[in-house]
Order: sequence, then C-alpha cells, then structure tokens
Amino acid sequence: MNNPYIKIQNRKIGLDYPPLVIAEIGINHEGSLKVAKKMVDAAARVGAEVVKHQTHIVEDEMSKAAKSVIPGNANVSIYDIMKRCALNEKDEIELKNYVESKGMLFLSTPFSRAAANRLQKMKVSAYKIGSGECNNYPLLEHIAKFKKPVILSTGMNTIESVKKAVAIFKKHKVSIALLHTTNLYPTPPHLVRYGAMQQLQEAFPNNVIGLSDHTLNNNACLGAVALGASILERHFTDHKERTGPDIICSMDENECRDLVKGSKEIALMRGGDKEPAKEEQVTIDFAFATVCSIKEIKKNDILTEANIWVKRPGTGEILAENFKDILGKKALKNITEDVQLKWTDFE
Repeated sequence: MNNPYIKIQNRKIGLDYPPLVIAEIGINHEGSLKVAKKMVDAAARVGAEVVKHQTHIVEDEMSKAAKSVIPGNANVSIYDIMKRCALNEKDEIELKNYVESKGMLFLSTPFSRAAANRLQKMKVSAYKIGSGECNNYPLLEHIAKFKKPVILSTGMNTIESVKKAVAIFKKHKVSIALLHTTNLYPTPPHLVRYGAMQQLQEAFPNNVIGLSDHTLNNNACLGAVALGASILERHFTDHKERTGPDIICSMDENECRDLVKGSKEIALMRGGDKEPAKEEQVTIDFAFATVCSIKEIKKNDILTEANIWVKRPGTGEILAENFKDILGKKALKNITEDVQLKWTDFE
C-alpha cells in the first residue's frame, strides 16, 4: 500500500517526501507590507518552502460582539487586533507575488467567506484552514467548491468533529491534510499531546498528517516528524524584537533553518525493520565473534570449553550463537591453535 500524499503545485507532501516546513508570518507584520516583505526575505534565506499569511476581512469575519472579546495573549479586543493587522487586497496580492518571486509557495488562511473569495481571485494553489474554522462547516463547504488542496488544522476539535470536516472535502473530491494543533499561545510542552496526533493518524489513515505548533522551540515539531508528521507549521518572524501578536511563539531565522535541516534528517530516520542492514556487514565482519581453537586440538579430541572459545572477527564459518551446539563433538583432523573452526573440522 502506498503512503498517502497531497500535491500543492509540484510539491508532493507525505511520508515518502521530506517534511514540508510552513513559516507562518500570519499577522506578525501588524499590517505593514514592508515588514511582511522583510519576513519573507528571512524565510527565503533559510530554505522555508512555504510562507503562510492570514487573510482577514474584518467586517465579513466578525460581528460587533468581537469588539468585547479579548484574547488570552492580548489586552485589546480581537476585533481591534485584526483591524490593525489585516492587509488590504492590493497589499496582499503584492505580498503573494513577492513570496512567489523568491521561489516559495504562498498560502493563506481565510477567516471568512469574503477572505476565501479573495484568495480564490488571487489564484492561490491551496488553502490553509485554521483550527477555529475546522467546525465552521458552512465555510468549509464554500472553500471545498474551489477544488483546491486543503491543509486543515484541527485544534480544539474532537475526532468526531474532524470527521464531519473531512467528509465535506471528500464529497467535493478535495485532497486534504490534517494538522494536530493546541491553540494556546504559547503552548506548554505537556499540552502538545502527540497522542492526539497519533489518534488522527489512526482515524484518518488515508490522509497526510502534520503538526501546527505554538511552543517556544523546535522540539515539538522534530518529535512529531519521528512519529510520522509530514507537515510542520510554526509562526515566523525575521527577529524576535518585533511586537506582532504571535511573536512570542514564533521561530526566527536560525530556528527555521534548524527546523528545515533537522526535520529532513529525522524523516530519513523513520521506518526500517529490526534486522541487520546490509550496510552493517562491514561492521559485522569485525564486531561479531566466531568459534576458534584456543589450543592445539588432535584428531579425535572432544571439543570442550578448554580447547575452543569465541573470538572476533565475525568472518569465520561458525558464529558464537552456535558455540554450544558443537561442544562434545569429535575433531576429524588436527587443528592448530588460534584458528577459526569450520563445520568440516568435526563430526
């Protein structure tokens, strides 16, 4: 059975390919296209394949009630934050073109129907959907009709609610990858919960699985790769002295470089069977022990621990594991001291 994969433009994503690292600048630019471009430059320098943005059209995204809801990591309303940080359509188109001019994929998360429509008009190659929209089934239905690949974060949701989301995309024949997420900014290590990611793998064996992470370093993402994650997403900034909303849980240039390199290495370590690798033969030859004479043996002598034992290298005929099987056998010829025994040396 082939491992599942999704394809965004020419990039195949799944267990048979290097993990995809998504550098999410999100709204860390605080509404400045100039700052956003600096973040894109930084992501390009360190080899990130994808820069992800957030598309906020506040009037379509939120009701007036949002003006009184203050997020846990802020002291002003979510409405005011998004109003301040949203890029207008002209600037977002320029940002997309800039990302693509650097040879990277541009993704964005739409938080409303109008945002999804804007991205469709911009001809994005795929959609990233945030955890808050995972159970927003009307919006998922709307996005599914565009027939573009989808990467769906599943934080704050159960397997049952994710099943409903997956069914929508399946109905529209849209390929989808699922990211486990914990939506705390930052996320403490004990709430990363790899077990939840593995439950996603078990519940959706035909889908690509990954991690969208909000901890303070790369450990969660690197560990997730070892457990089968094919997509890694972290917030990103060019430097941590900035004041954007998600800077606290963002990776900088150096961390992103390490994540790209480290995730590729760990992906190469996955799989395999508990048996000698053929490449280990060069080590087996000197490291294993084989049965040897430890004193001169005359024809018809009985083989005992007094005249045979096990010694390196492993190039002899009789491995140490067969030592006990030949004790008590009779020598068929004279055997000199300190030679590797052969099966033809005894009866």
